Amino acid sequence: MMRFIMPIILIGISVTMFFMFTNPLYGDISKLRAEVSSYNEALANSKALENERDKLTAKYNTINVDDLMKIEKLMPENVDNIRLILEIEKIATPYGMVLKNVKYNTTDTSTTPTSAIQSSQAKGTPKDYGVFDLEFSISSTYNNFINFTKDLESNLRIVDISSVSFTSNVQSTGPLTKVNQSDNYTFNFKIKTYWLKN
Repeated sequence: MMRFIMPIILIGISVTMFFMFTNPLYGDISKLRAEVSSYNEALANSKALENERDKLTAKYNTINVDDLMKIEKLMPENVDNIRLILEIEKIATPYGMVLKNVKYNTTDTSTTPTSAIQSSQAKGTPKDYGVFDLEFSISSTYNNFINFTKDLESNLRIVDISSVSFTSNVQSTGPLTKVNQSDNYTFNFKIKTYWLKN
C-alpha cells in the first residue's frame, strides 16, 4: 500500500511544483520571446531606415551647391519675409522704384486652404507648406511697371501676383487729358509666395 501512495504523493508534488513555479516561469519566457521578436523587428526597421537615409544623403550630396542654393531660394524652409522684401526692392531699384505701404500676413495652411488653391483643396486638409501674403505699392511709369512685373515673374522665388490696382498721378485737365509714357502711376500689388514647413 505504501508502495502506491509514495508515487502518488511525488506526482502530486510535481504537479503542484509545475503550477506554482514552472508554469508562471514558462509564461514569462513566452512574453520575453515576444518582446525579443518585437525588438528584433524594430531593429530591422531601424537598419532599413538608416540604409534609406544613407542613400538619400548620398543623393543629396551629389547635388551641386549652386543648385541647392537655387532650390532654397525657390522654396525656402521658413517665411523669411525680410529677405523677400529685400529681393523685391532689388528688382525695383533699377527702375527707380521704392516700395511703400508694405503689409504682410502669413497664412496657416494647416487649418484653412488658401484662396489660390481653395477650389482643388476645399476640405482644408493640412499642407506641408505655408503661404505668405505681401502687399506693397510703387510709383513708376507704365513701361517701368511692365518691366518690373516681368522681372518679378522671372525671379527664382515662386511669386503669384494676386492683384494689381493703380491710380494716376496725372492732373486731369478735362475729358481729353493726354496720357504720356513718362507719366507716373501708383501701382498697388498683392502677391503670394510659399515656404516649406519642417
